[in-house]
Amino acid sequence: MRAAGASIAPSCTPARTPTFRSRRPARTARAGGPLRETIISTPPLLSRLLQQTSRTFALTIPFLDEPTRGEVTVAYLLFRVADTIEDATGLTRAEKLDQLRRFERLLAHPSVQDAGALAALWRAAPAIQHPGYAELMQELPAIVRAGNDLDPVAWRLIAAYTARTTHHMAAFVGRVKSAGLELRDLDDLRAYCYAVAGIVGEMLTELFLLAKPSLAGAATELRRDAPAFGEALQLVNILKDSLDDAGEGRRFLPTGVSRASVEALARRDLETAGRYCTRLESSGGGAGIVGFTALPVLLAHATLEQVATRGPGAKVSRTEVTRIVAELGEALRVGRVGALLASPSPAV
Repeated sequence: MRAAGASIAPSCTPARTPTFRSRRPARTARAGGPLRETIISTPPLLSRLLQQTSRTFALTIPFLDEPTRGEVTVAYLLFRVADTIEDATGLTRAEKLDQLRRFERLLAHPSVQDAGALAALWRAAPAIQHPGYAELMQELPAIVRAGNDLDPVAWRLIAAYTARTTHHMAAFVGRVKSAGLELRDLDDLRAYCYAVAGIVGEMLTELFLLAKPSLAGAATELRRDAPAFGEALQLVNILKDSLDDAGEGRRFLPTGVSRASVEALARRDLETAGRYCTRLESSGGGAGIVGFTALPVLLAHATLEQVATRGPGAKVSRTEVTRIVAELGEALRVGRVGALLASPSPAV
């Protein structure tokens, strides 16, 4: 669940702490009385893990209303666990495969006890250098416990879609002889982007449809465009991080495929992603969902312009992020996010 965007400092993040609100109603003390929602406070730990392991998502998740905000927080952290295993340079190919398969089995039948066993494995043989990611791996039981407090339908969706991504990741890891990864051609690149990001777009769409019955009429179009939404963000991320990835043995840009062709695909996908967000807005998705989806698209547009001009590693400045967030806030206020996405301001 790696979204493209600027490296965002905590000070840029909206000062709202996510909370989980279960869709399971709790009865009042009076027999036969009205039903009410049960509100469960998010453990501060999960909010801290989000800040330590995310850039764009730490900025966008607070846009969401409950209970979707809590659901997406848990989902992001679980997808980040799978990403961390796949990216870990301290693990051999065999170790990555073993851990991805264990994680997939856990997601099939989530339990705090089994999550604790995986966390103990990571604690006994630490292979993650990034302190935030290392803590994330250790706190898997807390993430699963939070998932168990969500609406059962949402939790099943999150676990199932994370398991699908984990399964596809294992297939990519399993086909190479070393701990690295090299993609063969443009179709292979797109298959990888679907595995690690397109599936995320599909899961988010199902959570949005669960939260907003008003979106039912647009469900077919949203489901159709969801994979391109994820692919767009992943392609921009790959273009931005290509030098760092190559230095760690991951060559996502296939030999023989020009950067220009990948940039062109990313631009086409970003147009589709913009239509996806616009459809959410016009179909009554609400400011929270629209803001959550539109901001990474706007940041990806700005990032792609920087990378196309200055090369791999270029990032959007904090000043530019602040400007984009302000423009989006005004567009949300007046209901014109679609117009903003149709003509995003060029990066400064």
